[in-house]
Amino acid sequence: MGENRAVAWEGFFNTRDLGGLPTRSGGRTDPARFYRSASLRFVTGAGWASARESGLRTIVDLRNPAEVSTYAAVVPSGMTRLEVPLDDVGDTEFWQYIADEQLDGTPLYYRVFLDRKAERCATVLKTLARAEGGVLFHCTSGRDRTGLISLLLLALADVDPETIAADYALSTEAVLPLYRALGVEDQTALLEAALARRQTTLREAVLATLDGFDVRDYLVRAGMAADEVDRLRARLSR
Repeated sequence: MGENRAVAWEGFFNTRDLGGLPTRSGGRTDPARFYRSASLRFVTGAGWASARESGLRTIVDLRNPAEVSTYAAVVPSGMTRLEVPLDDVGDTEFWQYIADEQLDGTPLYYRVFLDRKAERCATVLKTLARAEGGVLFHCTSGRDRTGLISLLLLALADVDPETIAADYALSTEAVLPLYRALGVEDQTALLEAALARRQTTLREAVLATLDGFDVRDYLVRAGMAADEVDRLRARLSR
């Protein structure tokens, strides 16, 4: 995984730079371009100051409107916060299927979501492509929705699937301090049980999502202009 990419800005949880990862062409993803994160509800003034000093300029909130209504970060002057909900909670039939199949809360739902919600994914990637400065995107735990967008970005940058799977796995431990701060139970056992029922692992589930998946073609078919996809890729990997 290369150097430690964890971000230590005060009050940020499960936050890491997507830069510094090796690409299959022999390069590395550029640092300080995109960050993945969990909830920002505990970020302090000092944390925001550190983030701004590091070049962070745009926050993209992937949560649903009901989650945002409970808590929405107030960003400091010089930063922009955008709400781009990924889930499409209005499609109750889809989410009932995910629940019935016991896919939620794991990367097992990724491929199904990518197939059914391509336009939602493309909308988020468009937002990231057009955002100014360093960009941080987040959901609540910084693992599933954030993990899916990270997967798309890193695949677009031609990061090896094994490295993408390893990045996803980092959240298993990195999210634990957030759970403690929120006073909620560790969900690792539930995650492992769901994977065990399918006789798979985190790594294998992420690799299965990426198997045969052409992210550039996917985004173009979902509505992104080809040149915008290529600019986004160049922004993360040169």
